[in-house]
Amino acid sequence: MPRHVAWIAALCLLFAGAAQAQAFATLRFADALIADDNGGARFPTDAAWRVVPLPDDWEQSRPRARTPAWYRLRFDAVGTHERGELLGLLVERACGNVEVHLNGQRLHAAGRMTDPIRLDCERPLLVPLPAALLDARGNTLDLRLAGYPLDQVASRQRAAGLSAPSIGPYDELHARHAGLMLLKSTLPQVASAALLLMGVVVFVMGWWHRRESHLAYFGALSVGWALITARLWWQGSGLPNYDSELLVVAAVPLVTFAAVQFLLHYANRRSRPIEVALVAQCAIVPASLLLAGPLRIHMIASSWYVLLAIQVLAALVFYLHTTWRERRRDFWPMLGVMGALGLMVGVELAAQQHLLPTAWRVLPTLAMPLGFLCLGVWLVHQYGRALQTAEELQASLEARVREATAVMERGYAQMAEARVEQVTQQERKRIAADLHDDLGAKLLTIVHTSESERISTLAREALEEMRLSVRGLTGKPVKLLDALGDWRAEVVGRLSQTGVEGDWQAPADEDLPQTLSARAYVQTTRILREAVNNIIKHSSASRCSIRCTISSGDFQLKIQDNGKGIPLELDGRLDRGHGMSSMKHRAKQLQGQCLVESGPGYGTVIRLTIPLEKHTLPA
Repeated sequence: MPRHVAWIAALCLLFAGAAQAQAFATLRFADALIADDNGGARFPTDAAWRVVPLPDDWEQSRPRARTPAWYRLRFDAVGTHERGELLGLLVERACGNVEVHLNGQRLHAAGRMTDPIRLDCERPLLVPLPAALLDARGNTLDLRLAGYPLDQVASRQRAAGLSAPSIGPYDELHARHAGLMLLKSTLPQVASAALLLMGVVVFVMGWWHRRESHLAYFGALSVGWALITARLWWQGSGLPNYDSELLVVAAVPLVTFAAVQFLLHYANRRSRPIEVALVAQCAIVPASLLLAGPLRIHMIASSWYVLLAIQVLAALVFYLHTTWRERRRDFWPMLGVMGALGLMVGVELAAQQHLLPTAWRVLPTLAMPLGFLCLGVWLVHQYGRALQTAEELQASLEARVREATAVMERGYAQMAEARVEQVTQQERKRIAADLHDDLGAKLLTIVHTSESERISTLAREALEEMRLSVRGLTGKPVKLLDALGDWRAEVVGRLSQTGVEGDWQAPADEDLPQTLSARAYVQTTRILREAVNNIIKHSSASRCSIRCTISSGDFQLKIQDNGKGIPLELDGRLDRGHGMSSMKHRAKQLQGQCLVESGPGYGTVIRLTIPLEKHTLPA
């Protein structure tokens, strides 16, 4: 054999060994053979079959099919036995129940092949392919899929179909399967649960605070949306397909009712006709599906979906228009959230119409609950701020009510006092008139007709006391200048009649603009009379000086004599004799004070101080 032929053979053996040592590369199928199921347990080789591209939607390949379908895939597994490598089959989406057969041996069965069929469309399927069942070449993988055609489901997402399967190393496919489970099942499940919990909390808040009714409607909207989207990960209820689809479609007008009412109430608008129409619509939708029957579910449901979407869109436009005019600070946040939700709805519709890759369906599944959660948190935040503001306003209102109540109570008390004072003043005037007309006339008669000088003197003194009392009862203020004149005439006159020299000193006339109340005038007059009486009767004085001054708003009166003073036996007991107690008591009634200074042989000094500001009326 020539040398170059030997080199070629050696190179071929080397490359063959390298190929055997190389790991199995992941294979993704672009097409498959498809055949209708004839009720057997294996791929119907004798039935009519054809090639379909993958992913396959029954809407296009089997629009009127009512039976399961078989898919056949062929692949090679060269070197798998030698490497001891475990292969796996990954099906990212199979909307229906799936059976997996490898070279005639069934490896996996997901459920029934007849109604009710579990539609766990978004859950990826991973099946290990045992190396013992694999051949180096010409392996046959058969998939049996049982699902529902488009006209028997309400949404394209639930129509039967098969994604492009992948065969590769099990560890690699297991990592992809875990990622798909996280995106398509676990995260949507967590989002739905969170949305459901948040919706219940917000609904209870709105229910207990009826004035915040928009919270109750938003809570109902969140709960309804969480229940509807739960079908993306929920493994089914065991109900027949028609009953399940009827329940799902019947929930959509309820969610629409909550969405429209939320937007209207949040815009502070109420419409009884719209509310009645929405309630009636909740009964009409399932009734129309019942009349249409199980073979026209998609047509009726799609029509209703379009109509319900238009209603929500109209309510949203109305809300944004109202908010722009009345509460512009709430416009942009709501526009952002609502715009994001609307964009996700558009992405979902585009993916269903195959305008976007199927992988885009994951985005709305996660973004929609997240958008509702953000909106719910924002609404609760707004509610908290409104509640805090309301509490502050309530506290302020309570404080103002207390202030107003206190003012009213003071006003009422003043009115009552004024009324009492008015009645008292009237009664005083009546008594003064009676005294002046009756008692005064009789005393005056006694003064002029009595033959006894003593009786005439007593009557004259009683007449003076009566006149003083009448003046106090009338309540008319007295100018301080006039009062000083009366006191000077009386005091100096009485002292001179008893042989006591009187020295009277008072401020100049222009320095006395003040007035005294009638009560102050009467009490001061009586204090002054009591002091003069004590000088005349007990002091044996020959001289008496009276000083009247005004200092710091007080009227001060100093009465000093040169008599014998108060005896020692009365020392420490001045209040019990000589009328001192009555003088001090009268001064105390005027918020003033009366001080007495005396010593045997040194005369007596009486100091009277009366605050003018509490007893002075405007001139």
